[in-house]
Amino acid sequence: MPAPSQLTIATSSVLRLLKEEITYHKELVDQEAKIKILEEKINSGAVTSDDNQEFMLKQERTAAEQTKAVFVPLKQKIEDAVTKLEEQIALKEAEGGPEAEIEQAKAVLGQAKAAIN
Repeated sequence: MPAPSQLTIATSSVLRLLKEEITYHKELVDQEAKIKILEEKINSGAVTSDDNQEFMLKQERTAAEQTKAVFVPLKQKIEDAVTKLEEQIALKEAEGGPEAEIEQAKAVLGQAKAAIN
């Protein structure tokens, strides 16, 4: 089996980063839901003296902030990977590379540009 081309590698890289971003967004939504539930529980007085709800709330807020901090560098990584993918597409088109590979790369490029904007 031949080694994957640079275009295939660049395409896979962009796909992986897009999936990673989706995962972090889902994680943030889950964390925010947990925060809301804990806040409601604390505000309603449903917390007993032996519950550690205040600590759990603090931990969830910290986790949410850490997740939010991932988005800026991740967006930069996606933009860099998109630039590399564009270069590889142009190179393969100039070389007359496999049409299916180029079309797949263009489809992924479209997804990435939509995600960036």
